[in-house]
Amino acid sequence: MARATRTPTEEAVDLSFKGATLAVFVEAVRRRDPNATANAVLVFGAMFLPRLAETLYGVELRPWQRVYAESAMLAHAVGMLGLYDDTWWWDHLTHALSATVLGGVAHVVADRRGRSHRRCVLASVAVGGVLWEVMEYAIHRLSDRLGVEPMLVYYGRRDTLGDLLFDVVGAVFVVLFGDRLLENLVRDAD
Repeated sequence: MARATRTPTEEAVDLSFKGATLAVFVEAVRRRDPNATANAVLVFGAMFLPRLAETLYGVELRPWQRVYAESAMLAHAVGMLGLYDDTWWWDHLTHALSATVLGGVAHVVADRRGRSHRRCVLASVAVGGVLWEVMEYAIHRLSDRLGVEPMLVYYGRRDTLGDLLFDVVGAVFVVLFGDRLLENLVRDAD
């Protein structure tokens, strides 16, 4: 069962991530960048998901698990301020991080339902990655037709294959290390 309260340090770290996301939002507004602004708003809302999951499902994330999930989200928001364009490996990093978060959720859900978490992790990340890439392409094409700047940029087939490759890297990481890293969230061995 989840603890009712967190330590002051845990609260400070959580607030720091939310504050950093708000700083990204302020910078995006200052730059008049609607895409980075919208992304920061979405990420800020997503920052509440770990605590919501703890409350709804009666689990307790370890402090490092919260930090990891929030780091993955913040990396996307920060990336929208130019790191995706200026740092060649940033997109790879964010895809691998996101894939481990999605894979981790799939691992826990599958294990709690008594299913093979390896297959669920690989399938969830593969399907999630393909859906993301299709959405990225569709939004880009629709934006082109409407004559507006796309919120998500499609960089071509090579980028898509690279994104999917790093999604697989994240999924394989969860398959290899998920049992140990997520043991506090899976069903009891009774």
